[in-house]
Amino acid sequence: MVKDNLLYTETHEWVEIIGDEAVIGITDYAQHELGDIVYVELPEIGDNVERGEGFGSIEAVKAVEDILSPISGEVIAINEELEDVPEIINKDAFGDGWIMKLKIADKNELEDLINAEKYKQLIEG
Repeated sequence: MVKDNLLYTETHEWVEIIGDEAVIGITDYAQHELGDIVYVELPEIGDNVERGEGFGSIEAVKAVEDILSPISGEVIAINEELEDVPEIINKDAFGDGWIMKLKIADKNELEDLINAEKYKQLIEG
C-alpha cells in the first residue's frame, strides 16, 4: 500500500506535510519487509535531526534497522504509544504507527523526496 498524499524516501520513510510541520513514519512496505516489530527507539522531543541521519531504530524479529530522517528539523512530538505497543506499526504504518513530528527547518529539502508514483516504481522494482 502506498498513499498518494505522502512523500517518500528511497530508504522507506514517509512524510506528511502539515503547514510547517511534518509527520514521519516508515512505509507499509518497510514494516512488511521487517516482519513483527518488537521495539522502537524514539528520539527525544527538542532534538534536532538532520536529513539523512538516523534518529532512532526499529527492532523486528528478523533485523534491527536505523530510521533515517527524510528532512531536517526539531522534534516536536513522538508517538509514545510505540514504546509499549511497537506492533502498531505493523497494523497501521501510515496512521497510528507514525513515529515523530518535526518542525521543518528547510522546506527546500522536500524537493529531494519522491512522490507516491516514483515510490511505487521503487518498491515494485
